Amino acid sequence: MWVGKGRTKKTLGEFFDALGEQGCQRIALVSADGADWIADMVGLRCPNARLCLDPFHVVSWVTSAADQVRRRVVGEARRGGDKAMLAALSDARWAVVKNPERLTDRQRLKLAQIQQVNNQLYRAYLLKEQFRQIFAPGGEERILTLDEWLIWADRCRIPEFVELARKMHRYRDDIANTLTHGLTNALVEGLNSRVRLIINVARGFRSVEALMALMQLHLGNYQPHLPGRLPTLA
Repeated sequence: MWVGKGRTKKTLGEFFDALGEQGCQRIALVSADGADWIADMVGLRCPNARLCLDPFHVVSWVTSAADQVRRRVVGEARRGGDKAMLAALSDARWAVVKNPERLTDRQRLKLAQIQQVNNQLYRAYLLKEQFRQIFAPGGEERILTLDEWLIWADRCRIPEFVELARKMHRYRDDIANTLTHGLTNALVEGLNSRVRLIINVARGFRSVEALMALMQLHLGNYQPHLPGRLPTLA
């Protein structure tokens, strides 16, 4: 395991330097969160790699867009003095952003009210849910679903989703790579949870270097030979 300081091009470059030119050429797939600096460095240093956009991050973009629509229509109702609309949309955030299977009865009722009083917000909810289905279990047909979703978002006339679709077109091939190869950031996110536990147990660290050393000791299966002790045979 390799650990570096900072979330920058320089740090990623140091990793590729440690890996060496031949090691970089052997990399076939890279999962990332859509940051341009990661894509730039992978393209520069790993000529044979395909970039996969992590599903959690891309779904969060769509969920955020749906919530932006909710905030906008609430603001419009408030400025227009539409009390009936405000009443229907009050406490509607979780009804819009949560997954359907996790909605409470009250949130399902709120979603039904949204469908009746604000077609634009309800269509934003449907766009969000349709995008989530792209990452449901399946095969190559999900890439076709992705392309159909992009067409729908392009033409929906909901400003937040039209803007998001414009952004998504840039990442279309990266998302298709994710659907084809099934690569995600799940393993790294699992490691991040264990790192946060290390930080909590230590009550924090005075230096990043100390944290990096303990990460390698706990997570990298390092077995240093301590002074005055015989090495342990694996």
